[in-house]
Amino acid sequence: MGWRSGQTYSEDLRTRVLAAVDRGQGAYAVAAMFGVSVSYIYKALARRRERGIETALPARGRPGLKLEAHLDALRAQIVAHPDATLAELVAWARCQYGTTVSIATMWTTLRALGITLKKRPATPPNKSERTLPRLGGPGARRSRA
Repeated sequence: MGWRSGQTYSEDLRTRVLAAVDRGQGAYAVAAMFGVSVSYIYKALARRRERGIETALPARGRPGLKLEAHLDALRAQIVAHPDATLAELVAWARCQYGTTVSIATMWTTLRALGITLKKRPATPPNKSERTLPRLGGPGARRSRA
């Protein structure tokens, strides 16, 4: 498996790349030799010069689920109150556990748990009528009155 975007280079490769540049080889030659980009070499050199850091920076990005410690309780809450809205679940998490999350975070957590919308699509109560009145036949236009 090769290198993927967003993945850091190994410390061994970093050391060899910087050592080759320190020996006087050009950045373009070193990039071709080790299979790294020229911009990576210049960024690594600038980071070493400005901050004294030769290692990879800490990984950035999304942390784990904020509600991960409370997933079982969240499932139980949804079983107890299946018609609860996302806003109500957010308020429940804040009151019960002191965990403040947004509605989007609650939705992402529910999706990760496999819990989806519980509402049914619009259907008539007795299933014998159309939900919306038909405007005409196929391809018919609405008349202007």
